[in-house]
Amino acid sequence: MKYGVIGCGNLGGHLAASLVRGDFDVVVFDQNIANTTRLTDLGAVLAADPAALAASCDAVITCLPSPVVSESVLDQILTTARPGLTWIEMSTLGRDDIVRLAAKAAAHGVNCIECPVTGGVHLAASGDITVLVGGDQALFDLHRPALQAMGGTIIHMGPLGSAAVIKVITNMLAFIHLVADGEALMLAKRAGLDLTKSWQAIAASSGNSFVHETEGQLILNGSYDVAFSMDLALKDLRFAKGFSDETGTPLALADLVHDIFKQGKAAYGGSAQSTQIVKLLEDALATDLRAPGFPARL
Repeated sequence: MKYGVIGCGNLGGHLAASLVRGDFDVVVFDQNIANTTRLTDLGAVLAADPAALAASCDAVITCLPSPVVSESVLDQILTTARPGLTWIEMSTLGRDDIVRLAAKAAAHGVNCIECPVTGGVHLAASGDITVLVGGDQALFDLHRPALQAMGGTIIHMGPLGSAAVIKVITNMLAFIHLVADGEALMLAKRAGLDLTKSWQAIAASSGNSFVHETEGQLILNGSYDVAFSMDLALKDLRFAKGFSDETGTPLALADLVHDIFKQGKAAYGGSAQSTQIVKLLEDALATDLRAPGFPARL
Protein backbone atom coordinates (compact mmCIF):
# COMPACT_ATOMS: atom_id res chain seq x y z
CA MET A 1 0.00 0.00 0.00
CA LYS A 2 1.10 3.56 -0.67
CA TYR A 3 0.81 5.98 2.22
CA GLY A 4 0.66 9.74 2.05
CA VAL A 5 1.66 11.89 5.02
CA ILE A 6 0.41 15.46 5.32
CA GLY A 7 2.02 17.49 8.10
CA CYS A 8 5.72 16.69 8.43
CA GLY A 9 6.67 18.89 11.37
CA ASN A 10 8.10 17.84 14.73
CA LEU A 11 5.86 14.79 15.04
CA GLY A 12 4.61 13.97 11.55
CA GLY A 13 8.09 14.11 10.08
CA HIS A 14 9.29 11.36 12.39
CA LEU A 15 6.22 9.23 11.70
CA ALA A 16 6.77 9.58 7.95
CA ALA A 17 10.46 8.72 8.32
CA SER A 18 9.56 5.53 10.19
CA LEU A 19 7.27 4.50 7.34
CA VAL A 20 10.01 5.10 4.78
CA ARG A 21 12.50 3.11 6.86
CA GLY A 22 9.87 0.35 7.06
CA ASP A 23 10.00 0.03 3.24
CA PHE A 24 6.57 1.54 2.61
CA ASP A 25 5.94 3.69 -0.46
CA VAL A 26 5.49 7.16 1.04
CA VAL A 27 4.34 10.46 -0.47
CA VAL A 28 4.66 13.60 1.66
CA PHE A 29 3.38 17.16 1.77
CA ASP A 30 3.90 20.04 4.17
CA GLN A 31 3.22 23.74 3.76
CA ASN A 32 6.82 24.30 4.81
CA ILE A 33 8.74 22.42 2.15
CA ALA A 34 11.85 22.43 4.35
CA ASN A 35 10.08 19.91 6.61
CA THR A 36 10.01 17.39 3.75
CA THR A 37 13.67 17.58 2.68
CA ARG A 38 15.01 14.85 4.94
CA LEU A 39 12.07 12.64 3.97
CA THR A 40 12.71 12.95 0.24
CA ASP A 41 16.39 12.31 0.97
CA LEU A 42 15.28 9.04 2.59
CA GLY A 43 13.23 8.10 -0.48
CA ALA A 44 9.79 9.66 0.00
CA VAL A 45 8.11 11.39 -2.94
CA LEU A 46 7.04 15.03 -2.61
CA ALA A 47 3.49 15.93 -3.64
CA ALA A 48 2.49 19.36 -4.92
CA ASP A 49 -0.51 19.65 -2.58
CA PRO A 50 -2.89 17.49 -0.49
CA ALA A 51 -5.17 16.81 -3.45
CA ALA A 52 -2.32 15.52 -5.60
CA LEU A 53 -1.07 13.39 -2.71
CA ALA A 54 -4.49 11.80 -2.14
CA ALA A 55 -4.90 11.00 -5.83
CA SER A 56 -1.82 8.78 -5.76
CA CYS A 57 -2.24 7.00 -2.40
CA ASP A 58 -4.19 4.16 -0.81
CA ALA A 59 -4.18 5.83 2.61
CA VAL A 60 -3.55 9.39 3.78
CA ILE A 61 -2.10 10.15 7.21
CA THR A 62 -2.59 13.63 8.65
CA CYS A 63 -0.66 15.06 11.59
CA LEU A 64 -1.86 18.63 11.98
CA PRO A 65 -2.15 21.31 14.70
CA SER A 66 -5.91 21.80 15.05
CA PRO A 67 -9.36 20.54 14.02
CA VAL A 68 -9.76 23.57 11.74
CA VAL A 69 -6.60 22.69 9.82
CA SER A 70 -7.56 19.00 9.71
CA GLU A 71 -10.92 19.82 8.16
CA SER A 72 -9.36 22.16 5.60
CA VAL A 73 -6.89 19.48 4.55
CA LEU A 74 -9.59 16.79 4.49
CA ASP A 75 -11.67 18.94 2.13
CA GLN A 76 -8.71 19.04 -0.25
CA ILE A 77 -8.16 15.28 0.05
CA LEU A 78 -11.78 14.55 -0.80
CA THR A 79 -11.55 16.35 -4.14
CA THR A 80 -9.35 13.56 -5.56
CA ALA A 81 -9.65 10.59 -3.18
CA ARG A 82 -10.69 7.31 -4.75
CA PRO A 83 -13.52 5.39 -3.04
CA GLY A 84 -12.01 3.03 -0.48
CA LEU A 85 -9.11 5.31 0.45
CA THR A 86 -8.41 5.39 4.20
CA TRP A 87 -7.91 8.64 6.07
CA ILE A 88 -5.73 8.00 9.14
CA GLU A 89 -6.03 11.02 11.41
CA MET A 90 -3.07 11.18 13.82
CA SER A 91 -3.72 14.71 15.02
CA THR A 92 -5.25 15.38 18.45
CA LEU A 93 -8.92 16.19 17.91
CA GLY A 94 -12.01 16.26 20.07
CA ARG A 95 -14.35 13.29 19.88
CA ASP A 96 -17.07 15.32 18.19
CA ASP A 97 -14.55 16.61 15.66
CA ILE A 98 -13.33 13.19 14.52
CA VAL A 99 -16.84 11.71 14.38
CA ARG A 100 -18.13 14.62 12.30
CA LEU A 101 -15.15 14.66 9.94
CA ALA A 102 -15.27 10.88 9.51
CA ALA A 103 -18.92 11.21 8.45
CA LYS A 104 -17.92 13.83 5.89
CA ALA A 105 -15.24 11.48 4.56
CA ALA A 106 -17.66 8.54 4.45
CA ALA A 107 -20.04 10.56 2.28
CA HIS A 108 -17.24 10.54 -0.34
CA GLY A 109 -16.49 6.82 0.08
CA VAL A 110 -13.43 7.45 2.26
CA ASN A 111 -12.88 5.32 5.38
CA CYS A 112 -11.45 6.77 8.58
CA ILE A 113 -9.57 5.62 11.68
CA GLU A 114 -8.14 7.91 14.34
CA CYS A 115 -4.64 7.18 15.57
CA PRO A 116 -3.38 9.94 17.88
CA VAL A 117 0.00 9.25 19.46
CA THR A 118 1.41 9.87 22.92
CA GLY A 119 4.81 9.70 24.58
CA GLY A 120 6.72 12.60 23.10
CA VAL A 121 8.52 13.54 19.91
CA HIS A 122 11.67 11.66 20.98
CA LEU A 123 9.73 8.37 20.97
CA ALA A 124 8.29 9.19 17.55
CA ALA A 125 11.87 9.67 16.33
CA SER A 126 12.86 6.19 17.52
CA GLY A 127 9.64 4.52 16.31
CA ASP A 128 8.59 3.68 19.87
CA ILE A 129 5.72 6.12 20.38
CA THR A 130 2.38 4.81 21.64
CA VAL A 131 -0.43 4.77 19.05
CA LEU A 132 -4.02 5.01 20.30
CA VAL A 133 -6.52 3.73 17.74
CA GLY A 134 -10.24 4.34 17.40
CA GLY A 135 -12.33 2.86 14.62
CA ASP A 136 -13.40 -0.29 12.84
CA GLN A 137 -11.42 -3.42 13.79
CA ALA A 138 -11.03 -4.57 10.18
CA LEU A 139 -9.69 -1.18 9.14
CA PHE A 140 -7.28 -1.23 12.08
CA ASP A 141 -6.08 -4.69 11.07
CA LEU A 142 -5.59 -3.55 7.46
CA HIS A 143 -3.24 -0.75 8.49
CA ARG A 144 -1.65 -2.44 11.49
CA PRO A 145 1.68 -3.03 9.67
CA ALA A 146 2.04 0.70 8.97
CA LEU A 147 1.11 1.58 12.54
CA GLN A 148 3.65 -0.93 13.83
CA ALA A 149 6.30 0.73 11.66
CA MET A 150 5.56 4.08 13.28
CA GLY A 151 4.95 3.06 16.89
CA GLY A 152 5.82 0.71 19.72
CA THR A 153 2.76 0.10 21.88
CA ILE A 154 -0.45 0.11 19.81
CA ILE A 155 -3.79 0.03 21.63
CA HIS A 156 -7.13 -0.29 19.85
CA MET A 157 -9.35 1.69 22.23
CA GLY A 158 -12.67 0.90 20.54
CA PRO A 159 -15.02 2.76 18.19
CA LEU A 160 -14.23 6.04 16.49
CA GLY A 161 -13.90 8.82 19.05
CA SER A 162 -12.58 6.64 21.87
CA ALA A 163 -8.95 7.35 21.02
CA ALA A 164 -9.64 11.09 21.03
CA VAL A 165 -10.92 10.86 24.59
CA ILE A 166 -8.02 8.84 26.01
CA LYS A 167 -5.45 11.00 24.18
CA VAL A 168 -6.83 14.14 25.81
CA ILE A 169 -6.81 12.36 29.18
CA THR A 170 -3.16 11.36 28.82
CA ASN A 171 -2.16 14.88 27.79
CA MET A 172 -4.15 16.37 30.67
CA LEU A 173 -2.22 14.16 33.08
CA ALA A 174 1.08 15.11 31.46
CA PHE A 175 0.47 18.83 31.94
CA ILE A 176 -0.58 18.31 35.56
CA HIS A 177 2.57 16.26 36.14
CA LEU A 178 4.68 18.95 34.47
CA VAL A 179 3.47 21.73 36.75
CA ALA A 180 3.82 19.44 39.78
CA ASP A 181 7.35 18.42 38.79
CA GLY A 182 8.40 22.06 38.55
CA GLU A 183 7.06 22.71 42.04
CA ALA A 184 8.81 19.61 43.41
CA LEU A 185 12.17 20.56 41.90
CA MET A 186 11.80 24.14 43.13
CA LEU A 187 11.02 22.93 46.65
CA ALA A 188 14.16 20.78 46.57
CA LYS A 189 16.27 23.68 45.28
CA ARG A 190 15.07 26.16 47.90
CA ALA A 191 15.53 23.58 50.64
CA GLY A 192 19.19 23.44 49.69
CA LEU A 193 19.23 20.02 48.02
CA ASP A 194 21.42 19.01 45.10
CA LEU A 195 19.12 19.05 42.03
CA THR A 196 20.85 16.17 40.25
CA LYS A 197 20.45 13.94 43.28
CA SER A 198 16.92 15.20 43.80
CA TRP A 199 16.00 14.30 40.21
CA GLN A 200 17.50 10.83 40.75
CA ALA A 201 15.65 10.35 44.03
CA ILE A 202 12.29 11.31 42.52
CA ALA A 203 12.93 9.05 39.52
CA ALA A 204 13.51 6.12 41.92
CA SER A 205 10.51 6.90 44.11
CA SER A 206 6.76 6.43 44.28
CA GLY A 207 6.49 10.07 43.15
CA ASN A 208 8.08 9.35 39.78
CA SER A 209 6.36 10.03 36.46
CA PHE A 210 7.13 9.76 32.77
CA VAL A 211 7.13 13.57 32.64
CA HIS A 212 9.71 13.78 35.42
CA GLU A 213 11.97 11.27 33.67
CA THR A 214 11.77 13.13 30.35
CA GLU A 215 10.74 16.78 30.57
CA GLY A 216 12.28 17.10 34.02
CA GLN A 217 15.66 16.70 32.36
CA LEU A 218 14.92 19.53 29.90
CA ILE A 219 13.97 21.81 32.78
CA LEU A 220 17.24 21.09 34.56
CA ASN A 221 19.17 21.68 31.34
CA GLY A 222 17.34 24.97 30.78
CA SER A 223 16.50 24.33 27.13
CA TYR A 224 12.85 23.35 27.85
CA ASP A 225 12.99 22.00 24.27
CA VAL A 226 10.25 19.37 24.17
CA ALA A 227 9.01 20.39 20.67
CA PHE A 228 5.49 21.04 21.95
CA SER A 229 4.04 24.52 22.32
CA MET A 230 1.98 26.39 24.92
CA ASP A 231 -0.77 26.79 22.32
CA LEU A 232 -0.96 23.03 21.76
CA ALA A 233 -1.08 22.41 25.51
CA LEU A 234 -3.92 24.90 25.89
CA LYS A 235 -5.79 23.26 23.00
CA ASP A 236 -5.62 19.88 24.72
CA LEU A 237 -6.63 21.33 28.09
CA ARG A 238 -9.66 22.95 26.43
CA PHE A 239 -10.61 19.55 25.04
CA ALA A 240 -10.36 18.14 28.59
CA LYS A 241 -12.63 20.94 29.81
CA GLY A 242 -15.13 20.03 27.10
CA PHE A 243 -15.18 16.38 28.19
CA SER A 244 -15.53 17.56 31.80
CA ASP A 245 -18.63 19.55 30.92
CA GLU A 246 -20.02 16.77 28.72
CA THR A 247 -19.70 14.07 31.36
CA GLY A 248 -20.34 16.16 34.46
CA THR A 249 -16.91 15.24 35.83
CA PRO A 250 -15.21 17.95 37.93
CA LEU A 251 -11.55 18.45 37.03
CA ALA A 252 -10.21 20.74 39.74
CA LEU A 253 -6.54 20.05 39.03
CA ALA A 254 -6.92 20.27 35.26
CA ASP A 255 -8.81 23.56 35.57
CA LEU A 256 -6.05 25.00 37.75
CA VAL A 257 -3.35 23.83 35.34
CA HIS A 258 -5.30 25.34 32.44
CA ASP A 259 -5.21 28.71 34.22
CA ILE A 260 -1.46 28.33 34.83
CA PHE A 261 -0.87 27.63 31.15
CA LYS A 262 -2.85 30.73 30.22
CA GLN A 263 -0.44 32.67 32.44
CA GLY A 264 2.46 30.93 30.68
CA LYS A 265 1.18 31.94 27.26
CA ALA A 266 0.72 35.53 28.42
CA ALA A 267 4.28 35.59 29.75
CA TYR A 268 6.17 33.76 27.00
CA GLY A 269 3.85 33.51 23.98
CA GLY A 270 1.85 30.68 22.47
CA SER A 271 4.79 29.31 20.50
CA ALA A 272 6.94 28.92 23.63
CA GLN A 273 7.79 25.39 24.72
CA SER A 274 5.11 23.88 26.94
CA THR A 275 7.84 22.78 29.37
CA GLN A 276 8.63 26.45 29.86
CA ILE A 277 5.53 26.64 32.08
CA VAL A 278 7.93 25.83 34.93
CA LYS A 279 9.77 29.09 34.19
CA LEU A 280 6.79 30.98 35.65
CA LEU A 281 7.80 29.70 39.08
CA GLU A 282 11.50 30.24 38.38
CA ASP A 283 10.88 33.85 37.36
CA ALA A 284 8.50 34.53 40.26
CA LEU A 285 11.11 33.36 42.76
CA ALA A 286 14.18 34.56 40.82
CA THR A 287 15.52 31.02 41.21
CA ASP A 288 16.56 28.86 38.27
CA LEU A 289 16.39 25.09 38.21
CA ARG A 290 19.68 24.07 36.63
CA ALA A 291 21.93 21.09 37.09
CA PRO A 292 24.85 19.80 35.01
CA GLY A 293 24.74 16.73 32.80
CA PHE A 294 21.15 16.90 31.57
CA PRO A 295 20.40 16.95 27.81
CA ALA A 296 19.08 19.92 25.81
CA ARG A 297 16.85 17.55 23.81
CA LEU A 298 15.63 14.03 24.44
